[in-house]
Amino acid sequence: QVQLVESGGGLVQPGGSLRLSCAASGIIFSNYRMGWYRQAPGKERELVARFTSGGSTNYADSVKGRFTISRDNAKNTVYLQMNSLKPEDTAVYYCNANRPYSSRDYWGQGTQVTVSS
Repeated sequence: QVQLVESGGGLVQPGGSLRLSCAASGIIFSNYRMGWYRQAPGKERELVARFTSGGSTNYADSVKGRFTISRDNAKNTVYLQMNSLKPEDTAVYYCNANRPYSSRDYWGQGTQVTVSS
């Protein structure tokens, strides 16, 4: 059974930092493109950052220079380091695992990030 378990969310003041983690099980982690998405109230889910099939990274324009995605294949974990957080970063953040050229696409349960003073 595939599980993606996010952690690290919480309440932080503007300008602060958080590090999200997503631990995967039930998949061959290195075969999957891992990514982070977010959904704010009343809005659609959007890409935050992800790894491509070639191992490079894509970021939403709104987070470039502030967020960094990384992965540790030995720990089956993907991270999202979020710096200089803004109130508009408030959302539920979801981890995604996608196997290229297949229908295998999995989501975590989400972790809430709230940026507020």
